[in-house]
Amino acid sequence: MSEIQNIVDKIIAEKGKDSDKVIPILQAIQGKFNYLPEEALKRVCDTTEITESQITGISTFYSQFRHHPVGKHIVKVCVGTACHVKGAKQVYDSFKRELKITEGDTDADKLFTIEEVACLGCCTIAPVVQIDDVTYGHVETGKVAEIIEDFKNLAPSEEKQVRELTEDGISQGEIRIGLGSCCIASGSSGVKEELERTLADNQIKVDVKQVGCVGVCNQVPMLEIHKDGEEPAFYTKIKANEVSEIIKNHFRSENWMSRFKNRFYNYAENLTFSDVPISSSRYNANEKDTPIAEFLKGQVNIATEYRGEIKPSDFEEYKSKNGFEAFVKCLKELSPDEIIAQIEESGLKGRGGAGFPSFIKWNLVKNAQADKKYIICNGDEGDPGAFMDRMLLESYPFRVIEGILIAAYAVGASEGRLYIRAEYPLAVTRIKEGLEICKKEGLIGENILGSDFSFDLKVFEGAGAFVCGEETALIASIEGKRGIPELRPPYPAEKGLWDKPTLINNTETLSLVPFIIRNGAESFKEIGTENSKGTKVFALAGKINRGGLIEVPMGITIRQIVEEIGGGIANGKKFKAVQIGGPSGGCIPAEMADTTIDFDSLKEVGAMMGSGGLIVLDESDCMVDIAHYFLSFTQEESCGRCTFCRIGTRRMLEILEKIKSGKGKLSDLDLLEQLAINTQKGSICGLGKTAPNPVLSTLKYFRNEYEAHIKGECPAGKCENLIRYEINDDCTGCTKCAQRCPVDAIQAKPYELHTVDNELCIKCDICKQICPVDAVEIK
Repeated sequence: MSEIQNIVDKIIAEKGKDSDKVIPILQAIQGKFNYLPEEALKRVCDTTEITESQITGISTFYSQFRHHPVGKHIVKVCVGTACHVKGAKQVYDSFKRELKITEGDTDADKLFTIEEVACLGCCTIAPVVQIDDVTYGHVETGKVAEIIEDFKNLAPSEEKQVRELTEDGISQGEIRIGLGSCCIASGSSGVKEELERTLADNQIKVDVKQVGCVGVCNQVPMLEIHKDGEEPAFYTKIKANEVSEIIKNHFRSENWMSRFKNRFYNYAENLTFSDVPISSSRYNANEKDTPIAEFLKGQVNIATEYRGEIKPSDFEEYKSKNGFEAFVKCLKELSPDEIIAQIEESGLKGRGGAGFPSFIKWNLVKNAQADKKYIICNGDEGDPGAFMDRMLLESYPFRVIEGILIAAYAVGASEGRLYIRAEYPLAVTRIKEGLEICKKEGLIGENILGSDFSFDLKVFEGAGAFVCGEETALIASIEGKRGIPELRPPYPAEKGLWDKPTLINNTETLSLVPFIIRNGAESFKEIGTENSKGTKVFALAGKINRGGLIEVPMGITIRQIVEEIGGGIANGKKFKAVQIGGPSGGCIPAEMADTTIDFDSLKEVGAMMGSGGLIVLDESDCMVDIAHYFLSFTQEESCGRCTFCRIGTRRMLEILEKIKSGKGKLSDLDLLEQLAINTQKGSICGLGKTAPNPVLSTLKYFRNEYEAHIKGECPAGKCENLIRYEINDDCTGCTKCAQRCPVDAIQAKPYELHTVDNELCIKCDICKQICPVDAVEIK
């Protein structure tokens, strides 16, 4: 028996032989080999109920799977919305040039394979690139060579647990550090390691608390220091080499020799590095007008309750903050009907789409007659530019689990699935840890807490298909099928997973449930508007000064979010629009910034709440390009079942490509609009019905930009075929642009005015990024 067969047999022994296990088995095989070897697939067919046709259907449908050998390392370039508007395409092209990939996607040495991914969920540090498990943020085309070299020089690191440093004495205080995905990608892991080393070397006894997402993603890495007798202090954007100085300012070693050595080394260091600037900033907790205070002002934390305070995997801490109190209340005091009545009274609507009242779904499943019922938590979050579910799953695993338990008890479900994107490995890890702990604590399993309620909950990792956010497609995926939506009715509440009644809610909806049950429906109902109650979590990203994860009351205006919470437009540019709701949403112009954030108002202006991505656009963004970007995404993600979606999106995309390249005509605009309306009307599922929204909203509010493109002009200077690069008289002749130009479109002329040969220029933008006097212009 070959090594490949041995590996496959072990995977099958772990995952199972049933046909519905095909996706987990293929994921595990690819995890071992980086692709799907023919020998491995044949072994699966020979030893399980899975057929060759099933494997072919699944592995060609889901974008995650690869059928050919790839490089040792996978370079994933995020092309989500926030990354797109900040130059992801140029970054992708730059990686291909640097790795000398001219054909295919793998370099000649079989060391690197490059691929585009819809979203890595780190929108606040866009553009983002992930090489294996190392994430790089704020990537510029001119720094790609440095990133590749940095990755090659990285030593293999073992996973380290957070050390407990207070066993032998009384703690002097507590230091909190966020370790969500954005935090880690911004360097928080290195800061944490330096923090632990500094405390250990100096024998300082302090509690180090690893918390989840701190929300203020634009200020990470961040340390929050709590010490008796002192006001809490925040240190933002810190580097590892600044940690020692910060610790010295707040804590002292209890060993006199350590104090002496510390003073000596600090003195020597100050002599050597006295001119090195400190990058971090300090703010007191109660200080006003700071980036942190302004960002948090106006937010209401329900789904994100105890943000930045709670350690994700600490079960006892979650319990100490009223965790599972609502679930215990349901088991011991409330009937299923009373629970659903509370949900109805609260006005809770589903947070993953158009805002369907949650209690209606719950009642349908509860009243369905069946020997078995299921519940599914939809954490797929395939929208490019959205990371709310990722944050909730990473930072509040027990809260999400509690919401699922309450819903399951209310509707009579005995089994559940957490459907999570495979691109969110940290979320998968923390949820699995949380499930194991809950099983040990008797909160999952048979006769929970001595009641007659039994429930089992498992994780299912998605394989990369945006359409699986639609309920029937998601169900098909869990059943081991291609994620193709079905006509409704029947609805999942009647005939869902394995033809049994199934309740499907998204992560955010379920995370709100414990608060409602614990505090009463009125406490939730009093927040928000008449028809949109409570709060909404948004991923605030794009051309904004303070991006991050926010939770705001329904009824807040777009202007309040952009100007007050977000701190306005970055780099002094002019606010142009916001794109809300991902591919299903629309673009709202700056002139309509007083539009309120609620289900009805957004629908009226041609957008929708969607999952909650909120991308801010400035004057340098082209609205034709934005419409083209989203339509490219939905056209590629279309399952192809219905003609209107399959053909309609393709024809719209062809027209947009003509317009973007300056080859369109005015009559194309009427045709584009009619195609969009027909696609809305004729498509089966939500993907097809909402795919035209970005096109229709940009045609409505930015028609002048379409007309300009037809005349051969891109007002924003974004569309490659309609722009050229020029160097103005501010050029000092430093030759930096010529040295870095990958196609020699600029000739080096020391101390002379440089010029760009636009016949050779590939619009990579390196010259503009690297010019020290901003002499490069886009015309």
